[in-house]
Amino acid sequence: MTYKKADAKDHAREHMRGIWAAALNPMTEDFAIDEAGLRANLNHWIDDLGIDGVFIAGKQGEFFSMSLEERKRNFELAVDVCAGRAGTVLSCSDQNFDTVLELAQHAQAIGADYIVVHAPVLHFITDRDDTLYAYYEALCERLDIGIALWSHPDSGYLMSPELCSRIADLPNIVAIKYSVPRDMYTRLTEIAGHKLIVSTASEDEWFDNIVELGWRLYLCSSPPYLLQTKTDRRMRDYTDLAFAGRIDEARRVRDSLDPVRAALKGSRPGAKPQAQQKYWQELLGQSGGPVRPPLLQLTEGERTAVRVAFEACGLGMETV
Repeated sequence: MTYKKADAKDHAREHMRGIWAAALNPMTEDFAIDEAGLRANLNHWIDDLGIDGVFIAGKQGEFFSMSLEERKRNFELAVDVCAGRAGTVLSCSDQNFDTVLELAQHAQAIGADYIVVHAPVLHFITDRDDTLYAYYEALCERLDIGIALWSHPDSGYLMSPELCSRIADLPNIVAIKYSVPRDMYTRLTEIAGHKLIVSTASEDEWFDNIVELGWRLYLCSSPPYLLQTKTDRRMRDYTDLAFAGRIDEARRVRDSLDPVRAALKGSRPGAKPQAQQKYWQELLGQSGGPVRPPLLQLTEGERTAVRVAFEACGLGMETV
């Protein structure tokens, strides 16, 4: 780490900015993590696409299918590739608190910039706030690294803006990936934006959140490397234009991506998000590969539908 625990919020405010992408993990045909492929993808994202940071071993990365040692190795690869070139936020999410802590301590030891920990599933508990505060307080007491919260429907509930604001008083809580309706993250920005970087994973809403809420962090999903190529960086372009206050120009560039967005989303089988996105990566010249069982692979018919949508979407095709 390059900062002290007491400086975590200030460090994040200065450095946790721009476009951060959630990595899919490329796999070999025997379902091992494709380390060379991951390195190549990360280098392409940083050097060619201008991505500012990466979110590693999250749901996009199939963390739920990985062993503890694989997750640690995933962390190490990302930190090694990104060092001095892009930020890293490593997902230590798990239902087992000791596993969360072990992963977080490893992330801290290898020089990660930040970690992210999702709100756990809480069995039988209906009055959750004090339990969740105690959960994140226990992590903050044991760790120095900056911690991002992560609230999403998969937990079975959503943390309220008021609870998130309360947790943000802890010294090394620095950000939140808030996968909630817009009125909720708008409210959290209003009441806690001075002490917590608020973001969400929706690229559809990113432009509006820059313009209307003053956001400077996209945290984070796969569009930054699925909607762009080396010669067609429209997400990067509209982001930078909006940051510079050139709103009308930014809006035109943002809107020009609508056919690409429609093709990517419209060709995605509901049960196969990672598989579809990995195949889209391959069409872009990136490393993808299969998903791990029990996730479902694309059928040949589904692959054909994705390829047809991709070829007609208008994305610049000189890639990696």
